[in-house]
Amino acid sequence: MSVTRTGEPEVRVGADPHRWWGLVIIALAQLMVVLDATIVNIALPSAQRDLGMSDGNRQWVITAYTLAFGGLLLLGGRIADLVGRKRTFVFGLVGFAVASALGGAATSSGMLFGARALQGAFAAVLAPSALSLLTTSFTDPKERGKAFGVYGALAGSGSAIGLIAGGLLTEYLNWRWCLYVNVPIAVVAVVGAFALLRDRPGTSGARLDVPGALLGCGGLVAIVYGFSEAEPRGWTDPLVLSLFAIGVVLLTAFVLWQAKAPSPLLPLHIVKERNRAGCFLTMALAVIGMFGMFLFLTYYLQVILGYSPVRTGLAFLPLTVAIVIGSTQISARLLQHVAPRMLMVPGMILAAGGMLVFTRLTTGSDYTGHLLPGMILMGLGMGLTFMPVFATATAGVAPRDAGVTSATVNTSQQVGGSIGTALLNTIATTSGTAYIAAHLHNPAQQAQIVKEGVVHGYTVAIWWAVGIMLLAALIAGLMVTAKAPKHAPRGAPVPESVP
Repeated sequence: MSVTRTGEPEVRVGADPHRWWGLVIIALAQLMVVLDATIVNIALPSAQRDLGMSDGNRQWVITAYTLAFGGLLLLGGRIADLVGRKRTFVFGLVGFAVASALGGAATSSGMLFGARALQGAFAAVLAPSALSLLTTSFTDPKERGKAFGVYGALAGSGSAIGLIAGGLLTEYLNWRWCLYVNVPIAVVAVVGAFALLRDRPGTSGARLDVPGALLGCGGLVAIVYGFSEAEPRGWTDPLVLSLFAIGVVLLTAFVLWQAKAPSPLLPLHIVKERNRAGCFLTMALAVIGMFGMFLFLTYYLQVILGYSPVRTGLAFLPLTVAIVIGSTQISARLLQHVAPRMLMVPGMILAAGGMLVFTRLTTGSDYTGHLLPGMILMGLGMGLTFMPVFATATAGVAPRDAGVTSATVNTSQQVGGSIGTALLNTIATTSGTAYIAAHLHNPAQQAQIVKEGVVHGYTVAIWWAVGIMLLAALIAGLMVTAKAPKHAPRGAPVPESVP
């Protein structure tokens, strides 16, 4: 018998002899979900030409996915708790594969947008199921550190892997394979899930909180949609302001309802606990900076330096390697010996240092001297941060709340990405336009001034990202007070269940 943070008894089942192979299956599913947010970025120009998309509509290839994913995560997490995590994991995999096949076979832009929205909806079921299966499969402190090290590495590097895969598939096959590639991955994961994964049954007798689902999912969809529309329309556009207002009203009503609902969609004790709240905020702020970096460097490499899609993708390889090293070789080894914030704070400072290197970019910067050092620092910092965030946020949660807690971590990541893309891109566009207007005196120099203006916009936005990441370091240092498992007293909120 063990006791969770909430004081509820938890009967611990025997260690699953197949748990490490099960981790491979969970990791495959998580990688598929994360990389799909970026794998189509590099393929987007090809898809736009093939399907005749307008410049104004092409963003929906990305937005349809993130909107459905971010908006439905809480609902997906609670369904996993009620129905059973293994069932929803398999359901999410099958649905994701079908939606990917539809997207790859798309004959019109509307069909592609719909398929991407379906992908996001099934990802909202799959992602929290995967994380909660990991949480309940690994309870031994040392094993838990290694397992979350792998998971954190994939969560942090999946977006960069998506850019690499997107470049290779687009250049050597075609853009449709950026979607078709999910089908064989999902088939392997489904077979592995049936053979290797164990799970407790769903919560019997519990009901789904329908009003909470409508309020919470509606509010998240409005907020994510508002940020996605802020990029092309501007922050003062009536539609954008209306979406933000609707989102705030719905989320406020959601919180009030959760306080009195008989079976709440998101039990408020999950977000009230200090360490968990600190992890959610740290994750959201970290991803704001990271997604902004992916956006700017992808455009910088292709538009300013003239890289091909595959060369652009491979340029992110050192970042991916650094995230894996930071997560599996540093964080996973140290988390049992040091408090989580002793990894998260230096991690965010390192990541901010990497972003600081990018503020010195010019139209003639070289990859080795300017981009590579920043990518390595950024990757190590993200690896140090993501692993303890996932491990601490999901620690000591009652089994019946594992899915919705996992969904809340994923929601903070997804909403942070949406905010980062819209906010930093708007700053970059505004600053770049102002620079060009102030310096364009000789029409003969227009091309060079435009390039300089674009890069200036990137660097201004990256300065904002540096500040956001330092804020994440401050929040982690002040709010995440959990001790290292080896030094925590009985009953303390540490990243594990305390016998």
